[in-house]
Amino acid sequence: MPYLLHQLIHRSALATPDAPALLFKGQTLSYSQLASLVTQVAGGLRGLAVAKGARVAIYLPKQFETVCAIFGASAAGGVFVPINPLLKPEQVGHILQDCSTHALVTSPDRAKLLRPVLDKCQHLRHVIIVGDCDAEIMNNAAYRCTPWRELIDDALTATADHRIDVDVAAILYTSGSTGRPKGVVLSHRNMLAGAESVATYLRNAPSDRMLAVLPFSFDYGLSQLTTAFSVGASVVLMDYLLPADVTRALARYGVTGLAAVPPLWNQLAALEWPEQAVRSLRYITNSGGAMPLETTRRLRALLPDTAVYLMYGLTEAFRSTYLPPAEVDNRPDSIGKAIPNAEIMVVRPDGTECDADEPGELVHRGALVALGYWGDPDKTAARFKPAPGQSPELPHPELAVWSGDQVRRDRDGYLYFIGRTDEQIKTSGYRVSPGEIEEIAYQLPTIEQAVAFGVPHPQLGSGIVLLFQAESPQLDAEAVRAHCRAHLPAFMVPGLIERVDDMPRNPNGKLDRKSLSARYQTAFADQTPAQ
Repeated sequence: MPYLLHQLIHRSALATPDAPALLFKGQTLSYSQLASLVTQVAGGLRGLAVAKGARVAIYLPKQFETVCAIFGASAAGGVFVPINPLLKPEQVGHILQDCSTHALVTSPDRAKLLRPVLDKCQHLRHVIIVGDCDAEIMNNAAYRCTPWRELIDDALTATADHRIDVDVAAILYTSGSTGRPKGVVLSHRNMLAGAESVATYLRNAPSDRMLAVLPFSFDYGLSQLTTAFSVGASVVLMDYLLPADVTRALARYGVTGLAAVPPLWNQLAALEWPEQAVRSLRYITNSGGAMPLETTRRLRALLPDTAVYLMYGLTEAFRSTYLPPAEVDNRPDSIGKAIPNAEIMVVRPDGTECDADEPGELVHRGALVALGYWGDPDKTAARFKPAPGQSPELPHPELAVWSGDQVRRDRDGYLYFIGRTDEQIKTSGYRVSPGEIEEIAYQLPTIEQAVAFGVPHPQLGSGIVLLFQAESPQLDAEAVRAHCRAHLPAFMVPGLIERVDDMPRNPNGKLDRKSLSARYQTAFADQTPAQ
């Protein structure tokens, strides 16, 4: 088994050099071609003084260069930081500054949009441009711009790795319950163990072909690459516009595995599928939120010979549970049991194990537990705590992820999700920080108070509500919505924005989010699921 993430590609290149690794818009890269490009990118990054542990951010749509940059950064000894291509410059700038990014890989149009925030990134030394470069991009005193082709052509000879699997491989940014996104630090061991675990229970093989529709900044999306590469399977890269584009791609490429989040499954379940897609699809997986029971029923009817895997995970431990396909009809509302290489506990606040059907916090221990949050020891200490049940004599107890999610375990050992104990909003498969939305609202000079929270939504899991008070009588909800659209990715724009006269507070003087949430529980009730 490889001990560094990029070695997955090189191992498959040695075993099956001509097998397809990546497919994109009618083009194919074999494993030998992909391995060669990854080595070239690694050499090019070393030529730019990307040292061990240096952060390399990738802000691109899904294409060959995106994958080569991710694994090339790993091969160079760096730490890759994939950034969701839907994020706006403000969010990208925060990530680049938060992890002291050394190099950024992006496109010409994105580089131009980012210019104001890049000038503020004091640790940024290199911007690598994938595409045609003009003088406006190349002329910059704050950092050096390098065309992608030049990076590859000027690559240094590869050197031997002097790293081990606990070294940092990646930082994935996820929203917290308050404030801006925080970076989850993953080791090579975390990601290799996750790939092996998932490939085991999905029974992946070299003959599998996965359609990658989720962003690689999302651990669930990145998993499509690592899982496929771990067994020598192939991945089709796709940024879709319409749900029907997905079903057509399934048929065109003979896809055998598709991973998606509930909002997309809701849309796909309402479509008529091409017969070729139905025949080729061996399995589907769901994570990022509970699959609606009606959606599961429709998919089972559409895909009678396709295995359905319902899963639960969190970025801090990648994946925690899965429900075997044989149990989907028996308990479609369950998130299953622990995946291989993980132990899942349901505990009370004091860490003692809950009884059957007693609600408790889900705690995950094992090889997939991340290293913590980048540059944030306080948040790390709050989430990564000693695993329950260890001997008090241990001088250095094993750490586990205390998820903040309430679950229950039935008498057969199957788990059921109840809800979150913090204030995160889980919408469209993303975890969104209310504080980040409120921060954007407060940019409007007359806003006096703003509060964001999530309430049930039949399609998105949770819909986002933003309430505000303002000094100016002219500031209305549409003006706030326009501002949010300009500064937030689409999945973070509140579905309901209202101006209110007052907001309840708790005894400590803080806004009472629970009370507000209770008022708006039916705000999206008339949003009927996709038919």
